Amino acid sequence: MCGIVGTIGNPDTTNILLSGLQKLSYRGYDSAGIYVNDQKGHDYLVKKSGKLANLEKYITPEMQGMVGLGHTRWATHGEPSDANAHPFKSYDGRYYMIHNGVIDNYQQLRDKYLQGIPLTSQTDSEIIVQMIAKFAHDDHLTTKDALVKTLKLLDGSYSIIMVDSKDPEKLYVAKNQTPLLIGIANGFTLVSSDVLAMIHYTNKFIEMRDKEIGILTADTQTIEDYDGNVINVKPKTIKLDANAADKGAYPYYMLKEIDEEPVVIRRLLTNYLNQNGEPQFDATLIQRFAQIDHLYIVAAGTSYHAGLVGKAFFEQWANIPTSVLLASEAGYHMPLLSAKPGFLFLSQSGETADSRLVLSEINQQNMLSLTMTNVANSTLAREATFSLDLLAGPEIAVASTKAYTAQIALEAIFAKALGIANNITTAKEFPLKQQLSEVANGMQTLVDQKDKIKQLAHDYFADHQNAFYIGRGQDYYVSLEAALKLKEISYIHAEGFAAGELKHGTIALIEKGTPVVGFVTDPETALPMRSNVEEVIARGAHTLTIAAKSLADDTDAVIIPDVATLLTPLLSVVPAQLLAYYASLERGLNVDQPRNLAKSVTVQ
Repeated sequence: MCGIVGTIGNPDTTNILLSGLQKLSYRGYDSAGIYVNDQKGHDYLVKKSGKLANLEKYITPEMQGMVGLGHTRWATHGEPSDANAHPFKSYDGRYYMIHNGVIDNYQQLRDKYLQGIPLTSQTDSEIIVQMIAKFAHDDHLTTKDALVKTLKLLDGSYSIIMVDSKDPEKLYVAKNQTPLLIGIANGFTLVSSDVLAMIHYTNKFIEMRDKEIGILTADTQTIEDYDGNVINVKPKTIKLDANAADKGAYPYYMLKEIDEEPVVIRRLLTNYLNQNGEPQFDATLIQRFAQIDHLYIVAAGTSYHAGLVGKAFFEQWANIPTSVLLASEAGYHMPLLSAKPGFLFLSQSGETADSRLVLSEINQQNMLSLTMTNVANSTLAREATFSLDLLAGPEIAVASTKAYTAQIALEAIFAKALGIANNITTAKEFPLKQQLSEVANGMQTLVDQKDKIKQLAHDYFADHQNAFYIGRGQDYYVSLEAALKLKEISYIHAEGFAAGELKHGTIALIEKGTPVVGFVTDPETALPMRSNVEEVIARGAHTLTIAAKSLADDTDAVIIPDVATLLTPLLSVVPAQLLAYYASLERGLNVDQPRNLAKSVTVQ
């Protein structure tokens, strides 16, 4: 995910771009760049690897203009470098462009259309501006026509902002699957991937839809489809208080927080892995936990489900037997503990009363503890022996999404660290940085499929009050979390079951039309899982399957990218979260504030 911002018509363009990039820095910080044109024949391009502060050091006073582009990048195609940073300039020096998204067929397009064209980067993004320049030159097309011709050839997601240096009175924009908003200010126009980059200047916005282009001037905003039909769109006025501003233009916090999941994974990679991809934690923390003979994960609700997923990391990578305890049970019925136990507390708020009771008891016995929480100064963080920040940022929606996936990812990083400390081969050889990077990219692919999942939610849940999720192994734990998400915000009675247990009683609940969501991501259990799906179909279930790409067939509704089997819960949960979100909207409910629930559970 990247952050993009553009503006036209304001002489303070450079400062507008830098301010916008600062607000978009959560979207990426491998590199940043700006392009500014004064509309009098002078233009300036500066782009640097590293965080925004590094770019700012190279901005000089004469770099001012009336139109410009700004970009902050998280590297996907090509390493973080000056050359791979945006904006990109076309080979003939005419066009400057920034891009957010992933172009799936960029290699095929490069090989077919750009033979002999010098490329300056390793990115998928650069081929867009080079193709536009080639079509404009070779086919004698206008800038708009060259842009449209290029867009029609792209497979993937994109938000694009572009300037033609021969005609710098216009700003060209286009969108597909990734967000792009146009801001209408007093005498100038802005455009960005997030309202936060523009809210200081205006509260009037046009939200572009997929497969639309925009031709913007200082005081006009023309939106067209790819066939040239003008689309009349009325700007929306967004009234924002301090909290709502954090929500940006999203209708609900939950949707924004789902969209932020790829960013959170990347933030964890940046903060908890070193340049060599190895975990970096406090040495005493690792030393003490590497000596335990049993790990007890204590959590509640969604965090408990994250603990169930994490259990496999600690057992397979760190060779540490692991039990997952419901905090509300462990506080009153603690199991028989091992000789050298260690406790891991998972909590979004760090104030969960059930977990605090358990922590209080083990502190009285001087037992080792670690809290992973999204609130660094919370009670559980302060009172545990050690604490780690989930770095997910404020999670305001009651139904947790990004904190859940952050917990799983941080468990994986911590488990690998313990495995390395204990000289466990499986941990040392597992390419966690590469795999989690692929998870982040896969998450982005899935959150960009909102329209498809919205339709699935309508088709499967609009008229039903009962639903079931089934899976095996890690997929069973995802089934539990998926069912919780659906029930807590849509009020549909939903349950997650171990698929192999259906025939031992629960299949009696299946009747004609019952929605059943099945997860198929584990090669070892894919065949019996398919059989379980057939069993419920035979009883009349309306089945929806979510499958890993390598295990998918034509009947699957959602395909998730292939990653290591243990990490698939980080991907398979994303469409489940979106299904719950849209099922709630189908019922006209307040997604962020479901009845009878609160974000921080401070009662036992």
